[in-house]
Amino acid sequence: MNHLKKFFLLFFLFFVLSCSSVPKNTVNACAIFNEKYLWYKFAKATERKWGAPIELQMAIIRKESGYDWLARPERTKLFKVIPWKRKSSSLGYSQAIEDTWETYKKSTGKKYVTRVLFKDASDFVGWYVDQTYRKMKVSKTNYFKQYLYYYNGWTKQLRPESIPYAKTVARTAKKYKKQIMRCQSKLNKKKYIVF
Repeated sequence: MNHLKKFFLLFFLFFVLSCSSVPKNTVNACAIFNEKYLWYKFAKATERKWGAPIELQMAIIRKESGYDWLARPERTKLFKVIPWKRKSSSLGYSQAIEDTWETYKKSTGKKYVTRVLFKDASDFVGWYVDQTYRKMKVSKTNYFKQYLYYYNGWTKQLRPESIPYAKTVARTAKKYKKQIMRCQSKLNKKKYIVF
């Protein structure tokens, strides 16, 4: 029985590590999904559930974390030398802050989700895009405005740095969309996942 526990623990650790490394080529959506096939399945499921385009999900996640599952904001410096508190509570692929993450969990009824798993981060981004559409009346294909609300929250007050960030996300999403159109039929074919 003890060997079985060790096996499952090693299997789970291998699974998490294999799904959590940063893709080698983050500028090409097809390359990302060829390397991380499950990410495509998760993003596709989010698109079906929330109507958030795959390219927008991926562009937001790229901008927020660079696909780093443990991404966190830098620490502030005490006396310009000593590492101190972080600028915000954001964590993981989506860089969701704790309060917004808790709102997502309550809204969806999901108790056991985590900000460091791609599947959960993708679903969070999809939920946020859907909420922005409902609350702020922004089309889910308006990449620029969707990201403005993702970055600033559901408010009309914009932080100045959010505008160039939103332009970057919009450009990335448009590029990803073209790339995905070229490889989507291949990605949609059933694949067997061998670890």
